[in-house]
Parts: sequence; structure tokens; C-alpha cells
Amino acid sequence: MAESGGGGWRDSYKGMSSDNIKGLVLAISSSLFIGASFIVKKKGLKKAGATGTRAGVGGYSYLYEPLWWIGVTTMLLGEIANFAAYAFAPAILVTPLGALSIIIRQENITYYYSSHIILLEKLHIFGVLGCALCVVGSTTIVLHAPQEQEIGSVLEVWNLATEPAFMFYASLIIGAAVFLIVRYVPQYGQTNVMVYIGICSLVGSLSVMSVKALGIALKLTFSGTNQLFYPQTWVFTLVVLTCVVTQLNYLNKALDTFNTAIVSPIYYVMFTSLTILASVIMFKDWDRQNGTQIVTEMCGFVTILSGTFLLHRTKDMVEGSPVILPVRISKHADEDGFESEGIPLRRQESLRLP
Repeated sequence: MAESGGGGWRDSYKGMSSDNIKGLVLAISSSLFIGASFIVKKKGLKKAGATGTRAGVGGYSYLYEPLWWIGVTTMLLGEIANFAAYAFAPAILVTPLGALSIIIRQENITYYYSSHIILLEKLHIFGVLGCALCVVGSTTIVLHAPQEQEIGSVLEVWNLATEPAFMFYASLIIGAAVFLIVRYVPQYGQTNVMVYIGICSLVGSLSVMSVKALGIALKLTFSGTNQLFYPQTWVFTLVVLTCVVTQLNYLNKALDTFNTAIVSPIYYVMFTSLTILASVIMFKDWDRQNGTQIVTEMCGFVTILSGTFLLHRTKDMVEGSPVILPVRISKHADEDGFESEGIPLRRQESLRLP
């Protein structure tokens, strides 16, 4: 009886394909670069805001700050690795691994110092537990992720993207993003983090699908099957460029207006959830899995969410200190911007550190 059960488990789990392994390695590399870029970009934005108009109020002084460009370059390296990862592995595998970049933001593994060296952040024992939860959740998803779908032409991706279900999803996403930009950004962009992050996450789910389509086209082209002659390849390229520019603009505003402790977990949860939903609709990832695998993946995702929440909820605690609710303070309460990261979803301009 036990042998029968064990055999059934082995039959259901066939291991990772070579493409999935490539995607995994690229996704982890991407997290290393992107996690480091958040710290460097944050310092660049703070430095630029001290001498010019902040990005959060429409300024672009950060464009003249070398430190910000170093952060952007690091982020681009991470995005290139992320781009390549989507060409080899399904979004359900690649996207949740972004939680690893949050760990990098919390602890500088290279020098074994926590990132409070740069952003004055400290890692409590609960932070270590949060990191462990992120790793366990990521491992669970990696072990149970679906195999990458075999696609022989960018036209196949185009057919998937133009099916009624995904067209309906894309229409809802575009409509919601435009509504937020036109209706809520002018009134609530500076006071509610959900506005900027909502736009980034909505547009991001479409950008990932286009990035995956473009990545597949380039992978096939490099393997000898030229996909650059198809107009659909260039349509996906245009969508990628439009979405990335929009994401970068509103992510800069969010980082400059609100603290990383709020931006990072909310952005991760919303972006990852919408991306998984988009992938399930467009590429039908779950059609190639059984119920047990799907539930296990969702459990892994919830585990990552728990670790992410724990990381940011206890990030300002120090060893031996009692658990205290974070003080509600403004993003710019301190001139250097290195104040405690515990803030509400809405900025409180009237409250200042003593």
C-alpha cells in the first residue's frame, strides 16, 4: 500500500525540466540584482530630493544623480535576467521568486551585514524567520511548478493573447490603470500608497506576459527559427516598452513618497498575484497540473506572503525589545530620510519625530 502511494507520488512529480532549471537560476540571479538596486536607488532618490524637486511631487532631479543611475543599471541587469527567465520557465515559477529580492534588501549576504549599513535597517529574529518562510515558500513553488509549455512560434503566443478570456482580462487591467491615473493620482497619489502601487501592479501583469512572449520569440530566433519577421513580435516589444516606462515612473513616485517597508510588500503581493492570474488565463498553466500541485503552489505562495509580512512588520525591532506597534510618521519626517520605517498606508504630514 505504501509502495503504491510512493509510486503515485513519483509519477505525479517528474522533476524539473532543463528549461525550468535555467529559468530558476536566472530568476534567483535577478532577485540578487533587483534587491540590491532597491537600496541603491532609494539612496539616490533621497540624495536627489535633498537638493532638488522630489520624484513624488513630479520632480526629475534624480536623473542627475549618479547613485540613482547605478541603482537603475543594477536593476536593468536584474530585469534582463528576469526577462530571460520568463523565456525558459512559467510565470508561476519565476514571479514568486521575487520575494528573494526582499531578503536581499533586508540583509546584505555578500558581507554578512544587515542592510541597516545602508538604510539603517536592523534584522530581528522575526526577520530571520521571515527570510526562512520566504525561502521555504519559494522552494515549495519551485518543486511543484508546472513544466514550461512547448511553443514553436510567436504566432502561438499571439493566439493565446487574443483569446476572449485574456482579452477581457487585459481590457479590465487597462481600464483600471487608466482610471487610477486620471481619477485618483491627482487627489490621492501623495496620500495613499495603493494608488501608485496599484498602477504598477496592474500594468506589470501585462508587461510580464509581453516579456514572456518576446523572450520566447528571441529564444526561438537564437535557436535558428527567426521570429523577427512576424509583426506580432514587434507588437509585444511595443507593449513591453510602454508598460516598463509606466511601471518605472510610478514605482519611482511610490519609493520617493512612501517608505520601502510599505512599498515592497504591497507591490510584491499585488504584482505577483496579478501576474499569476494573468499567466493562468493566458498560458493556462494550471491545465497541465492536478489539484494537489495547484494547492501546494498556493500554500507556497501564502508562505512567502507570510514571510514578507513578517519581514516588514518587525523590521525595526531590536533584540530584547518588546513588540511595539510602529509609530505613525511621515516619509520625510527626518531630513536624512533614515527614520523608522513603520508607517501607515496614508501619509501623516502632521506627525513628526521628536
